[in-house]
Amino acid sequence: MATNKTQPTQTRPEDFIASVAHPVRRADAETLDALFREVTGFQPRIWGPSIIGYGQYHYRYDSRRTGDFLATGFSPRKAGLSIYIMPGYADFSDILSRLGKHKLGKSCLYVNKMADVDTDVLAELIRAGLDDLAKRWPVQPT
Repeated sequence: MATNKTQPTQTRPEDFIASVAHPVRRADAETLDALFREVTGFQPRIWGPSIIGYGQYHYRYDSRRTGDFLATGFSPRKAGLSIYIMPGYADFSDILSRLGKHKLGKSCLYVNKMADVDTDVLAELIRAGLDDLAKRWPVQPT
């Protein structure tokens, strides 16, 4: 059975954030790290080459595929910030309508820069996403 390609690494989150070349993206990553730590109470861990994750869960699908994945997190990409906060099950449109400028993927939120969004609303969305995920699979600290 195939394994998840995105696995936790030994890279220190502080070192990864410090290596972000773009100064605004690096500052935004520092802001997001502080926000995720505060909201989740979890320590960050690098997943794959570029995702900073907080918490993790073990999944088992009806197909019998199993694995572990980050519960929530973000990645400071060249084009913008990818924020992994929505497991893709619940409708968070009421919160998203108050967030500010963003785009949505299936379970990912895309933001150009933190100045485009309301940090308090983002904190609310992170918590709502974690709470929704925990209804399906237990979330463990990292």
